[in-house]
Amino acid sequence: MKFAFLILGAFDEARDRAQIAGGAAQIVGVPDVEAACSQAQRLMDEGIGCIELCGAFGEAGARRVMQATGGRIPVGYVTHAAEMDPVFEAAFGSGRKEHA
Repeated sequence: MKFAFLILGAFDEARDRAQIAGGAAQIVGVPDVEAACSQAQRLMDEGIGCIELCGAFGEAGARRVMQATGGRIPVGYVTHAAEMDPVFEAAFGSGRKEHA
């Protein structure tokens, strides 16, 4: 199965991408949830069988990507333990889920 990981931030999805193992695993940077939905559809059409999203998407953003794929492939998102909230806020700021 081929996998993809989408990261959310100041990225250009046409340029900010990489792959390993001959494309079996890919990473794509996207600037917003709308671009993630578009990329998820494209990746699925190209044979990606599972998509994981960075934690910045939050549950709402992950649900939008799930809807974009029509529930035809697994879509998950990274989370962390609540006790790590201060560490994440220090690293990324309090608005890290504003994109979701």
